[in-house]
Amino acid sequence: MTVLEPPPAEELARLRAENATLRAQMQHRDDELQVATRMLQARAQTMTSVIDAVTEQSIIGTDVDGVIRVWNPGAERMLGLPRADVVRRRSITDFHLPEELEDAGGGLAALVRTAQQQGSDVRDWTYVAADGAELTVSVAVTPRTDDRGVHAGWNFVGTDMTEARATERMKDQFVSLVSHELRTPLTSILGYLELVLDDPALGGESRAHLGTVERNAQRLLRLVGDLLFTAQVDAGRFSLQPGDVDLAGVVRAAEETVRLTAAATGVEVVVDVPDGGLVVHGDAVRLGQACDNLVSNAVKFTPAGGRVTLALRSAWRTADGAVVDAPQDDAVPVARLAVSDTGIGIPAGEQGQLFARFFRASTARRHAVPGVGLGLAITRAIAAAHDGALEVASVEGRGTTSTLTLPR
Repeated sequence: MTVLEPPPAEELARLRAENATLRAQMQHRDDELQVATRMLQARAQTMTSVIDAVTEQSIIGTDVDGVIRVWNPGAERMLGLPRADVVRRRSITDFHLPEELEDAGGGLAALVRTAQQQGSDVRDWTYVAADGAELTVSVAVTPRTDDRGVHAGWNFVGTDMTEARATERMKDQFVSLVSHELRTPLTSILGYLELVLDDPALGGESRAHLGTVERNAQRLLRLVGDLLFTAQVDAGRFSLQPGDVDLAGVVRAAEETVRLTAAATGVEVVVDVPDGGLVVHGDAVRLGQACDNLVSNAVKFTPAGGRVTLALRSAWRTADGAVVDAPQDDAVPVARLAVSDTGIGIPAGEQGQLFARFFRASTARRHAVPGVGLGLAITRAIAAAHDGALEVASVEGRGTTSTLTLPR
C-alpha cells in the first residue's frame, strides 16, 4: 500500500496565495461587471427619458423587418395609438400610405433604401393616423446597431409638416396667380411706351421721363418672370430647350448687360474666357439667365473701387464629385464659371440659407442693396436642370465667389 506524503509547507503556502489571488481577481471582475451593468442601465434609462421627453416629433424604432420596438409619446400624439398597442405588434409600413410605398418600390425597402446606401435619408412621406387622417411628415431615417455594432433595425424621426406644406402650396399658388395678373398689364404698358417713344415729335425731357418709366416697367416684368419661374420649378413644370451653347459668348453677354451699371457705380469687371469658346449642351436662354444673375449680384454687392472677375475654364469632375483642372481617369469634362467679387460678403452663419427663396443676407439689408432674394435660387435650379451644380463661398467683408459647373 502506497502512502501519500503531504505537500511541503512551501507548496501549500504557494497554492493558498494563488487561490487568494484568483478570488481577488474574481471579486474585481464581479465588481467591474456590476459597474458596467449599472452604467448600461443608466444609459438605457437616459436614452428612454430623452426619447420620452420628445413630444413634437415622432421617434419610431424598428427591427430589421420593420416591426416597431420603440414608440415615443410624440408618435402616440401624432398617430393616435398608445405604445402598448403598437410595440412588437405593428410594422412601420402600417402607418404609411400604401400607394405611396408602392410607387417607391413597395414595403420596408421603399422607406430605407436610400438610408441603407448613404447612411441617412430625409424626405416627406404620408403617415396615416389611427383615425384615418393623412399627415405630411418629414422623416429622417437612419440605421440602428446593437452594442456589438451589428445592424439591428431602423430609426424613423418624423416632424409633422402638414400645415407648413399646405402654406407653401398656397403661397406658390398666390405667387403664380399674382404674377400672371401682373404680366398682362405690364406687357401692355411696355407696348404703348414703345409706340410713344417712337414718335419723332416727342420732346427730349418727355422722352427722358418716359425712358425712366420704361426701365422700371422692364424691371417689374423681370421680377414677375422670376416669380413665375420659381413657381414652375416648384410645380415640376420647368422645361428646357437644349442645344449647343457657347458659354464664353454667354459670359461676354452678361458682362455687356452690367457694363453701364458697373461703370456708374465704380466697379471694374474683368472677363477671362477661352479665345476659342467653350461649348456646353443646354438651354441658351436659361444659361444666359443664370449667368446674368451671378454677374449682376456680384456687381450689386461690390462697393465702388471693387472688382468683379468672370473666369471661364475647362475642368473635369472626378467620380467622387471633386472638380479638378487636369484630366484624370474616369473624370468627366465640365465647364466651370467662377464669378468672384471683392464685395461685402455674407456672414458664415447665414450661408446655409443662400439658396432659399426670398432670403437676403444681413449684409445686403444693412447696406440697403436692392433685391428680393430670388437670383441664387433660380440659378441653382437652372444648374440642376442641366445636371450641373452651383456653389457659393464667401467671407464677410472680403467678397464672394459663385462657381457654376456644367457638363461639356
